[in-house]
Amino acid sequence: MLFALLAGALQADWDFTLISRRAESLYGPLGDGKQRIDDWQRLLASQVGASEAEQLKEVNRFFNAKLRFTDDLALWNQVDYWATPVEALRRGAGDCEDYAIAKYISLRHLGVPAEKLRITYVKALRLNQAHMVLTYYEKPDAVPLVLDNLIGSILPASQRSDLLPVYAFNGEGLWLTNQGGGKKVGDAKRLSRWQDLLKKMKAEGFPTSE
Repeated sequence: MLFALLAGALQADWDFTLISRRAESLYGPLGDGKQRIDDWQRLLASQVGASEAEQLKEVNRFFNAKLRFTDDLALWNQVDYWATPVEALRRGAGDCEDYAIAKYISLRHLGVPAEKLRITYVKALRLNQAHMVLTYYEKPDAVPLVLDNLIGSILPASQRSDLLPVYAFNGEGLWLTNQGGGKKVGDAKRLSRWQDLLKKMKAEGFPTSE
């Protein structure tokens, strides 16, 4: 059901009136978040039919601008919390995985194939801490492009010597990774937080596909 949810949510039209209403019921008043969610809707509408390069640029720019970096403990009173795009936009804040997840969900909805996108866990060497980015593979053997909240530019992984890849996942798989793509070791069912995220999206009103 959860993978059907993801497929349905990313292929079907999204009813943002329903989604906003559900979000307010689940999380409380949207406040300024309503405008950010509306802006997300407009972004997605504006990028239908655009090139993948343009979609990458605009989605990356949007979330880097709309969310301020805030760690999970300060924002959610939890050490590690994976927010849906709606939760993050309502707060106008998130940490690195929230940026990466929101970008992934948006690009999949715009039609970028899952096999081209991976949410990638890395070590940020200069910061000496765990970090998460979204990577895009134009071709399976290509050096991926990195969409990151730390910098605005989308750069190939070969130019991000400050990032050491560890593992990556998307809606279809889990990889032990490196700059060349890595080895598939399982599927996303192994990631309980990813499954929890999809359940929250279902509760928020994203469409399901039986």
